[in-house]
Amino acid sequence: MDWKQLWDIAATPDNIPIVALLPLVVFYTWLAWKQAKANDALVEQLEGDAALAKTHHRKAWPFQPGWQKEVHVWPFLLRVEFLAAIIVTIILMVWSITLSAPLEEPANPNLTMNPAKAPWYFLGLQEMLVYFDPWIAGVLMPGLIIGGLMIIPYIDTNPLGSGYYTWKQRRFALSTFFFGFVVLWVSMIIIGTFIRGPGWNWYWPGQTWDHNLVVYAVNRDLPDLFNITSTWGKIIFGAIAIGAFYAVSGIALHSLFKKYNAADYKRMSFLQYNLMMFFWLTMLSLPVKILIRLLFNIKYVMVTPWFNI
Repeated sequence: MDWKQLWDIAATPDNIPIVALLPLVVFYTWLAWKQAKANDALVEQLEGDAALAKTHHRKAWPFQPGWQKEVHVWPFLLRVEFLAAIIVTIILMVWSITLSAPLEEPANPNLTMNPAKAPWYFLGLQEMLVYFDPWIAGVLMPGLIIGGLMIIPYIDTNPLGSGYYTWKQRRFALSTFFFGFVVLWVSMIIIGTFIRGPGWNWYWPGQTWDHNLVVYAVNRDLPDLFNITSTWGKIIFGAIAIGAFYAVSGIALHSLFKKYNAADYKRMSFLQYNLMMFFWLTMLSLPVKILIRLLFNIKYVMVTPWFNI
């Protein structure tokens, strides 16, 4: 086990933001969960005491006895923002002085890096290139992410949980964000940084990187398992497989959503609900595709002369 190599990877200037990202994600997830639980307890208390609900502050945190009921922009917010700007500036100054910029020599087509990795904020996209066509991983999927974020305000019909953390009132929204950001996006960044080595091969943490390693993995498409060789046969079979995934997963997700978010379900229009289901199922297809590629060496589910999925 080459733990020194793991330390070298973590200490690389390019990877310092990722090393800092991990504890920050854990800390702020815990902090948000703590505030959500406190607010949920406060909501339950105020629902049972109408007199207290008329005068009590609506947030359990950061309200303290003696504070004003409303926190004004001046001096409270601006003071915090000013201090935050000073602290971030100091951190960036110390960072720039103590760590060398990860600049390298001019590109040499006769001597390429192995592994050649994108900046940490693009490693998720680079990891997706293993599982999807380049135009899907580099164009379609990022476009769906941006489009989905833009559509959220128009399909979110839940009036509760605005301006404060809560779990009971925003279960589905928080679960969606946690799954999409932490489980998928952050995980792919970690895989691209610490797991992918020379040749973009899979190396477990502590496993020695071998630049001469050749992995003889037999990648095959899903129609090949059923001896489907014709072009139209692969297209039709792939379309059926993808349609079956969306249908089965959609029915399961529909039952869960209707059971645990009945109020939201009743408020949503037909268009809003179907847009939400499409984006959620598309997001769910990413880990499914990753698993069938890593476990069964299945490269594509649907193969066409124009694109592959």
